Amino acid sequence: MQQKTLPSNMRNKKVVDLHAAKVACKECSLHQLCLPRSINGSDLEKLDSIIERKKPLKRNEHLFQVGSSFHSIYVVRSGSLKTYSPTVDGQEQVTGFHLPGELLGLDAIGKGRHPCAAKALETTSVCEVPFEHLEGLSQELPTLQHQLLRLMSKEIFDDQELMLLLGKKTAEARLSAFLLSISLRFKQRGFSSVEFYLSMSRNDIANYLGLAVETVSRMFTRFQEDGLIEAERKHIIIKNRENMRQIAGMNECCDETSAKDSQQIS
Repeated sequence: MQQKTLPSNMRNKKVVDLHAAKVACKECSLHQLCLPRSINGSDLEKLDSIIERKKPLKRNEHLFQVGSSFHSIYVVRSGSLKTYSPTVDGQEQVTGFHLPGELLGLDAIGKGRHPCAAKALETTSVCEVPFEHLEGLSQELPTLQHQLLRLMSKEIFDDQELMLLLGKKTAEARLSAFLLSISLRFKQRGFSSVEFYLSMSRNDIANYLGLAVETVSRMFTRFQEDGLIEAERKHIIIKNRENMRQIAGMNECCDETSAKDSQQIS
């Protein structure tokens, strides 16, 4: 995320600096969130040697399109992206939002083509990892191969979580679970879990949650009136996490377990 896109009262918050895009894996602040996890020393240098630091994407620029040939997986270094698939009526179905340290492209391994498109929500920097080179290197490094399996497992887990989220009966439960999920993901990256910036639009959030945008806007207003959050455009402050957990059908134990599971998988 870029400091220039944040409200003035958030400019002193810890953010991922785009200048870090030229930093080697061992010096990257996201080292423990993506592929390099549990890889050290000369093995990490071997991995770093195959990674390409791409030129930052501008807002609304695509990283890849639906049906594009699969060659690489990508790690978000800074900023954020959304993935989406086209619907039969020519609209977009948002399938996910991707924050620093998260991977994209694993779902294209099987068929060799990307089943969805990835678009930058803001100025975004990514690392490109050519899959052919990664596959060869993983045969030399058992820890890297194990990490790839963990990441694929996380893809399945995330898909199941989305199905559970969309299966919730109320709009309040869906939005509350979504905000708590984003909060947790920021926390795992060393950011504030209480105060953060949503790079995605209300339209994208509504699309992702299977709700009308008017419903999402109404829920944001209701959450503010009930003292659950403060929201100024995309700037969010969580005021009552416990009540939000209750609305989402979660509890503190589940929240902590999810954090531990994600750390083990990431």
